[in-house]
Amino acid sequence: MGVVRAKIQTVESIYQLLRMAVMNKRPIRAAYNGRDRWLCPHRLGRNREGQLRVLCYQYGGQSGSGLQAAGSPANWRCIVVEKLSRVELLVDAWHTAPNHSRPQTCVAEVDVDAED
Repeated sequence: MGVVRAKIQTVESIYQLLRMAVMNKRPIRAAYNGRDRWLCPHRLGRNREGQLRVLCYQYGGQSGSGLQAAGSPANWRCIVVEKLSRVELLVDAWHTAPNHSRPQTCVAEVDVDAED
C-alpha cells in the first residue's frame, strides 16, 4: 500500500495565492477557523501591528456570525492570513459591497488592493 501525502500550503504560498486573487479579482475557497468559506479578497497587507491580514467579502460557505443577503456590508471579513488553509483560486463571479465595515483597521500597510 502506498503512502498518500497531503500538500501542505505554507503561509508564503497562501499569501501568493491571495495576492493573485486580489490582482485578478478572483474569488477563493478556503478553510478558516474550521469553516469552509468562499471569499473575494479585496485588500492584502499588514495591520498596524505588522501581522498579515486580508480584507475579504464573504459570499458563501459557513460563518460563525452568519451570512447576510448578497451585497450586505455585514459580509466583510478581516482574515488572519496564517489561519487560512486549503486555499484555492476559483473561477466564479467577483462579489463585493459598498462601504466595507472594516476600513484601514484591517489592512493598514497595503501590499495590493483590488481597487488600484
